[in-house]
Amino acid sequence: GGIGTRGPGETTLEINRRRTKTRIAQLEDDLRSLRKRRTLRRTKRSRKEMPTISIVGYTNAGKSTLLNSLTHSSVMVGDKLFATLDPISRRLRFPRDFEVIITDTVGFIRDLPKDLMEAFSATLEELLDADLLLHVIDISNEQFEEQMVAVERTLSKLELHTKPTIKVFNKIDLAPAGFVERKVRKHEGIGISAINPRTLEALILAMQDRVAGFRERAVPQSAQIGERVNC
Repeated sequence: GGIGTRGPGETTLEINRRRTKTRIAQLEDDLRSLRKRRTLRRTKRSRKEMPTISIVGYTNAGKSTLLNSLTHSSVMVGDKLFATLDPISRRLRFPRDFEVIITDTVGFIRDLPKDLMEAFSATLEELLDADLLLHVIDISNEQFEEQMVAVERTLSKLELHTKPTIKVFNKIDLAPAGFVERKVRKHEGIGISAINPRTLEALILAMQDRVAGFRERAVPQSAQIGERVNC
């Protein structure tokens, strides 16, 4: 038979296991092949001495949508696991007229298979150079607090838990207003709807204030908001 079809005597369970192993191997190859490109980009980026912000969060929390809204870009938004593998970067200009690089990263998940953990961690090497993390949380998800903990545990394992972080509670339009207000206050975060730019003002100002200390080493760039960063 063709690739992925049943071999002699294979059960449905065995077929699914074989397909899963094949998919894991493919993902590992894809993730590892990105290392060289990321290292080169980070080296060039550090020479520009521009502050960097990295977006992290559980899978499908709305990270790519937020990147698009902040930078007026059209990054692919995928409702599936590992829709974003290679971190995508854009330039963002703040009202105070200085720029940062903002980067989207692969979505976190709980109980990641051991076979994928090393490769998954490799995709997050970009976070080592970040000056600020935006932890995006889907507040409309009934398990959002468990997902928050899963992300925080992963950051801790990667020794990134001490990075300056803003908790961004996304999809506030899909949850009761009173509930959103209580949870955002409890976790000291900022509530937004990534699909509604009018809700982003408080977040933009908070980001600007947090990275203002890096302004002295930020070199002015002529690029427009949303321009893809290939370095």
